[in-house]
Amino acid sequence: MLKAILTSAFLVAGTLVAGAQAIDNSALDKSDFRAHARTFGLVYTLPQSVNDKLASTIGGMLREDLLKAGLATEALMFNIPHVTVVHIHNADPTTPEKMLKVLPSLPGRIDLTLKTFYTTEAAKDAGRPWWLDLGIVKEGKGYEKMMAFNVTATAALAPLRDGPLPRVTGPVYAKMGDAAKSLVKTMGVSGVNIMQDGKVTSVHNPHNTLVYSMASFTPAIQAAMNETAKNFNQVLPEGIETAFTTVSIVELAFAGNVLREIYRIDLENGSVLEVATGKAMKLAQN
Repeated sequence: MLKAILTSAFLVAGTLVAGAQAIDNSALDKSDFRAHARTFGLVYTLPQSVNDKLASTIGGMLREDLLKAGLATEALMFNIPHVTVVHIHNADPTTPEKMLKVLPSLPGRIDLTLKTFYTTEAAKDAGRPWWLDLGIVKEGKGYEKMMAFNVTATAALAPLRDGPLPRVTGPVYAKMGDAAKSLVKTMGVSGVNIMQDGKVTSVHNPHNTLVYSMASFTPAIQAAMNETAKNFNQVLPEGIETAFTTVSIVELAFAGNVLREIYRIDLENGSVLEVATGKAMKLAQN
């Protein structure tokens, strides 16, 4: 099923590069992170029922654990809970409009299960940034539909970047393996699926992030957050079944936390809501 969806959809997405610009990868050779200007992304925002479930079950424990670990900034970090399709960096404020114009065909409603908490680093031993994530069960028709759309959407949106995401440059890029470095050079970010030699790569790991941090991921912090993840998995051992019915174009901070929603797109009928104005429009499907 996944192969069939991708064979037809990817051919379309591969032509959608209107508005693409020259890519500057010079920051990859620097010792520090690239300066952050504007990062935009395509994400599935979590349904309110999921947010309520997380808040009432592990929300209080998470805040307590963060404060106990000396991570007060992380406890206060603003974020619209979401699962990422792809992030791109571009200082041009008209980038969201360009993203909207090149979106590939929508997948319809996506049914899936959020399950398993864990910690992860941008690159092993890079020190920062790091995250506490809630994963997604990697099976079922809903998961396959999501991954197929994510591949075609990434192919359509990545050419709109002006260079790599700042958080994958400098000390993070230096710690990456060859495959991840190649993705950063060609797509602006690691951890995304692409078509390669007629096949889909399998590096994308869709998830919802609960904690974003630029604090050093010391052994003590890592141990504390791994214990937090372990406790959360005991609280929600079966995960949370849900459905994504919309996908949104958003603006993000350096670490990947969503600061504002710009366009909300209905996955079934392609209707678009401009969140700031309430203006409704229709997606011109490619």
